[in-house]
Amino acid sequence: MAINRPHDDTLHPLAQPVGTTLDRYIMQRQSAFAYATGELSQLLRDVALAGKIINREVNRAGLIDLTGGMGSENVQGESQQKLDVIANIRFKRALTNGGEVCAIISEEEEDIILTGNNQGKYVVAMDPLDGSSNIDVNVSIGTIFSIYRRVTPIGSQPTIDDFLQGGHEQVAAGYILYGSSTIMVYTTGHSVNAFTYDYSIGEYLLSHADLRTPATGTIYSCNEGNRNQYDIRVQEYLTHCQQQHYTARYIGSLVADFHRNLLKGGIYLYPPTTKNPQGKLRLLYEAYPLAFIAERAGCRATDGQQSVLDIEPHDLHQRTPLYIGAPAMVQSLMDHLQPGLTNSVLPK
Repeated sequence: MAINRPHDDTLHPLAQPVGTTLDRYIMQRQSAFAYATGELSQLLRDVALAGKIINREVNRAGLIDLTGGMGSENVQGESQQKLDVIANIRFKRALTNGGEVCAIISEEEEDIILTGNNQGKYVVAMDPLDGSSNIDVNVSIGTIFSIYRRVTPIGSQPTIDDFLQGGHEQVAAGYILYGSSTIMVYTTGHSVNAFTYDYSIGEYLLSHADLRTPATGTIYSCNEGNRNQYDIRVQEYLTHCQQQHYTARYIGSLVADFHRNLLKGGIYLYPPTTKNPQGKLRLLYEAYPLAFIAERAGCRATDGQQSVLDIEPHDLHQRTPLYIGAPAMVQSLMDHLQPGLTNSVLPK
């Protein structure tokens, strides 16, 4: 009698493997987490869920009048877009309902957001929707997040100390890019991995395993409209880039510019200006998380004087200059900035 034996169908042309889902990957790698008791795994799933919801809102924004401004400003003094408010609400709800987060800070709110989950072991710093003004013209935007294990006693009310631990104390960081495809990129301090959202099955699938940036590149990204306000030495570096026939690529969405340079090799510059002598990007929920990712992917991130992760935090909405990208390009910039970037050579 013939016996039907199980066989491998993965190579069948009509049934190719779907790939590794984000949930499955998180479960497989949980043992590599610093605190492998499941809470961080669940927290990453909560972030991914919120990203799916924001992806839906972004895709139908033009149909349900979610584009344009709110007519109000956030704590940064910047005009709030409708999607800024929506994204902030969605992420707060997802992180609160998930139960693992005891407190949140957001670009959109001045004070610490208490979730009521005082038993939660983690706090999250986030920019719910970076570059949201670009949604009106269908340009890529993103979410940036940073995760810390709280330092206040579990069961107590979280404080500012939970957020001002410094960049090296991040246990995970990542971003979600909403563009031609939606991609979630994150690290827990080991490798950097990217997951692309498959709309047909409603899952993130591993698309870029163990991301490593090229050692150098030919792309530079900055707002050259502000060139005359930059430190003279930064201007000289931009001239150097042009003399080397580098390509200027600037989207105006931090996540999108960073993601492109991470994959292709390049440098992103957001220097101090005469208008913003301390820099404009926020340390805790923009510079720190991207620097954490960058260094795990072979990039460098500096404020012009020191590694971004070495900057001492003192305020929830602290600002910083940021130069981030391929290590050889960042080193070339630093050679131009020696002995260190100071405001003394900013144009008058």
